[in-house]
Amino acid sequence: MRLLIVEDEKRLAASLAAGLRAEGYAVDVVHDGLQGLHRASEEAYDLVILDIMLPGLNGYRVCAALRAAGNDVPLLMLTAKDGEYDEAEGLDTGADDYLTKPFSYVVLVARVKALLRRRGRGAAPPVLSVGDLRVDTAARRVFRGDDEVALTAKEFAVLEQLAVRPGEVVGKPEIMAHVWDFAYEGDPNIVEVYVSALRRKLGAHRIQTARGAGYRLVAAP
Repeated sequence: MRLLIVEDEKRLAASLAAGLRAEGYAVDVVHDGLQGLHRASEEAYDLVILDIMLPGLNGYRVCAALRAAGNDVPLLMLTAKDGEYDEAEGLDTGADDYLTKPFSYVVLVARVKALLRRRGRGAAPPVLSVGDLRVDTAARRVFRGDDEVALTAKEFAVLEQLAVRPGEVVGKPEIMAHVWDFAYEGDPNIVEVYVSALRRKLGAHRIQTARGAGYRLVAAP
């Protein structure tokens, strides 16, 4: 899952990004409303964490502009304000949830996961099955038959991108876009490294290469 944080408090933004990356998410960070609106409009995100008090363009206006453009990305709004009026204003502009500073990081992660689960109900079940392989996207666990397979956060994220479209070819650029941050400037062949690791752990026959196109996840013969 790829998340965008729009927060002008740089220390807070860096702390949230580090924590969410440790949870296995790809996270991009910008520090003003105009950049946030541009990035959320141009890139495909699974969720946006949006501060209200932003330079350039406040969070209410960013949220309203995205919704007016038909962008239905889940929005979790953050603010140092409190009170029912502020919450109502945020929700009225199209936000999906609202969190008042200071907040518990554990609560923020729980809200993020809840919004992603809510969005995913119409697209994919929480447990993806491909033959005897089960990918539990909520618990972030993988089972081959009755045996659990230990994966790193990035390995799981790559596998999840393949598991939501079993039997279909998923391109390397698409995997990169959803698993690595926008600022990643390393070797794009990093995807091959993680696919190789998944083949070692799950069985080489499960992930096929479509030369020049990408990879597909198939059931074991």
